[in-house]
Amino acid sequence: MSAVQRPLAITLGDPAGIGGEIIAKAFRDAPQLTQGCFVVGDLAHMRRASAVLAAPGELALPVALIDAPDDVQRIPPRCIPLLQVGTPATGCVAWGQVDAAAGRIAADAVSWAARAALRGEIAGLVTAPLHKEALAAAGVSFPGHTELLQAEAARHRGVAVADMPVRMMLANDELRTVLVSIHVALRAAIDAVTRQQVLQTLRITHAALQAMLGRAPRIAVAGLNPHAGEGGLFGREEIEAIVPAIQDARAEGIDADGPHPPDTIFMRARAGHGQPGGFDVVVAMYHDQGLIPVKYLGVEHGVNVTLGLPLVRTSPDHGTAFDIAGTGRADAASLLQAIRTARELAR
Repeated sequence: MSAVQRPLAITLGDPAGIGGEIIAKAFRDAPQLTQGCFVVGDLAHMRRASAVLAAPGELALPVALIDAPDDVQRIPPRCIPLLQVGTPATGCVAWGQVDAAAGRIAADAVSWAARAALRGEIAGLVTAPLHKEALAAAGVSFPGHTELLQAEAARHRGVAVADMPVRMMLANDELRTVLVSIHVALRAAIDAVTRQQVLQTLRITHAALQAMLGRAPRIAVAGLNPHAGEGGLFGREEIEAIVPAIQDARAEGIDADGPHPPDTIFMRARAGHGQPGGFDVVVAMYHDQGLIPVKYLGVEHGVNVTLGLPLVRTSPDHGTAFDIAGTGRADAASLLQAIRTARELAR
C-alpha cells in the first residue's frame, strides 16, 4: 500500500468528553472524508457516543470491531470501524467527569496509534480531545498529547526525548502560530525563552512549513515582553535570546523577522478577504500568547499539528467540553478539518 492508501487512525480521546460524539458525527455527515479512517479506543464508549446522536426511533450508526488497520477496507459505508485497545470496558464512565479509567482509555489509544504510525502501518493519527487531569489520575506521566507522542517517537528512534524536539502549531485559514514552549507554567515558559530554544523552534517551523507550502515560509517572531521589550526597558529577553536566535536562523537561510510586539504581529500575519497575510506563520514565545489569537478567530476551524515528529498528527482545536458531553450538541467541524489536514500531510 502507498502512504496515500494507508488507513488513518482517529483516537477516541477522553470518553467522558465529546470525542466520541464528534467522531460519530464525522462518520455520519462526511462519509467520503472518513472513508479509510478507523477509530482507536473502546467499543462500549464509542457505541454510547454514537447512540447519543440517534433521533427518537432511529438506529444509531453501528460500530464494527476490526482486528487490524487494513480491515477497514471491508467495513461497509455508514458504519464506524473501531480497533479495541486495552481491556474492553464493562461499563461506561460518567459523562463530563474526570475519571482515571477515562484517562487510561485515552492514553492507550494514543500510544497504540503512535506506535502503528511509527511502524508505517497507518498514514497518521487524528487525536480527539483528552483531559489532562484524567491522564494524571490514570498515572500517565505526560501532560498532554504532544509530550506523549514525543516520548513514543523518541523510544522508537532509540534516542533521548531531548533529542526528539517537537513543537505545537495551531492553524486555521487565517493564521498559523508555532509555540516555543507548550504545557508548562508561565514562569517556566519565560525561562524557556533561550537563544537555543527559539532557534530550534525556527528550524522546526521552517522545515515543516516548507514541506506544507512547497516554498520557504515567511516567519514572524513575536517578542516576549510588551512592545517586544522596548530596547530593554521592559525586559532583556529580546536582546539576549530572541534577536540572536533570529540572526542565527537568518544565517542558515531561514526567513525569520522580528521580534515584533506581540499585541500587533498576529493581526499583521492574519490572512483575510482573499489576501495572504504579511507572514505565513508567527512563532510565539509561550502557550497562551500564540493560542489565544488563533482560537479567537474560531475554534471550529482550527487544527492542532505537531511539528518535528516522524509521523503525521493533527487534532481539533478544542478540549473535551465536559459541560456539553453526552448531549449531542458538539460541533465536529474542527475534527473534520483535522482529518483533511492529516490527509494532506500524509500525501
